Amino acid sequence: MSTPGDIEVVLDAHAHVGEGPTWDAEAYKLIWIDIVGNIVHRYNPTTGEDESIDVGQPVGAAAPRAAGGIVLALRDGFGILDIASGDVQMIAHTEADNPGNRMNDGACDSAGRFWAGTMSFDVEPGAGALYRLDTDHRVTKVLGGVTISNGLGWSLDDAKMYYIDSPTQGVDVFDYDPSSGQVENRRRLIDIPEQVGLPDGMMVDAEGFLWVALFGGGAVHRYSAEGRLDRVIDLPASQITKSVFGGEDLSDLYITSAAYKLSKKELEDQPHAGALFRCRPGPRGRPSYSFRG
Repeated sequence: MSTPGDIEVVLDAHAHVGEGPTWDAEAYKLIWIDIVGNIVHRYNPTTGEDESIDVGQPVGAAAPRAAGGIVLALRDGFGILDIASGDVQMIAHTEADNPGNRMNDGACDSAGRFWAGTMSFDVEPGAGALYRLDTDHRVTKVLGGVTISNGLGWSLDDAKMYYIDSPTQGVDVFDYDPSSGQVENRRRLIDIPEQVGLPDGMMVDAEGFLWVALFGGGAVHRYSAEGRLDRVIDLPASQITKSVFGGEDLSDLYITSAAYKLSKKELEDQPHAGALFRCRPGPRGRPSYSFRG
């Protein structure tokens, strides 16, 4: 177990919905976002500087692009951010006929495909979907009937894909074909009680354990590949959104949080709500994959 005393406040950003931390090893920077603030951040742990780029619309996920720039899951679909100019080029519109939806959490797989899902702004049950952006920019709807498409991850052997639709209160697992990106045989792996929090972002570490952020639960839980709870990282903010390992040896755990819709009293009780946190819990991460399109 880790306590708030073990946690470092890296950036007291007061982000509305801080999300999507991804380690860009080549740039030696942490990419993270503020969804409803329309902001893509790049944090440099060497200098402590945090660069912010307004992308003009809600952004649910971001990842490094091998050919340069950052791939984005935006309200309107998938886009590419030119870091130098700040310009965004849309490359695929996922749900252009549904302005009530936006894209949410996402991640790249080992083949360089970018996965991200959608949800409605008013959290309408079953209104979202999960999409896969291939390296040739083709988009495939992988899963429908989703409410809040959230955390994604893959097993060490690439034979399984883990997935969170937050209101289902758990983590599901699919059989996964890394060559085609196809998934099948969905089943439940982990059940998370409502009183513990809403499962949000997720990643898989170098030992194959799953790290699940708990929105409203003030913690990140680490689970084995068999679904056993291994440890709990407690944080000084309730709305925890996602974690990722970064740094020289991938042992620094970065954790994002949200201040969105907290009351005045809750904000007084949680002065670091919306902050970017860091700790060194012991395990190490895997390198974050880049988009190869």
